[in-house]
Amino acid sequence: MRFFSKTKDGGPNSPVDAYFLFEIKWLGSVALLKFNEGGRKAYHTHAFHALTWFIKGLMFEEEYGVGYTHYKRSIFPKVTPRSKNHRVVSHGTSWAFTIRGPWHKYWTETTVQTD
Repeated sequence: MRFFSKTKDGGPNSPVDAYFLFEIKWLGSVALLKFNEGGRKAYHTHAFHALTWFIKGLMFEEEYGVGYTHYKRSIFPKVTPRSKNHRVVSHGTSWAFTIRGPWHKYWTETTVQTD
C-alpha cells in the first residue's frame, strides 16, 4: 500500500517513473507515469487491467505476435487487459495518467532471443 509516492514502475531497472496518488493492490491504483526514452526488452503482461490516457509524447506498443500501435495525446484511454503480452517504447519523454484495477496474483514476462 502506498500513497503520494514516487517509484520505478515495473522494478528497479524500469525506464518508467510512477507518481502514485495511491496504490492498494486489492483495490487498484491511480498514477501519473513518466516514460523515459526507450523501453524494456522483455514482453510482459500485467497483474491488473488498466485505462491509460496519454498526455504528452510519442509511444509505440508492440504486442507479441501481433504488431505495433502508436500512441500520442488523446482524450480516449488505451485499454490494457492484464492478458495483453506487450512491450512499450517511448520516443523521448512521454507522460500518461493511469487508473488500474485490483491486482491478480500472476503475470508473465517473455524474453525473445534473436540470433
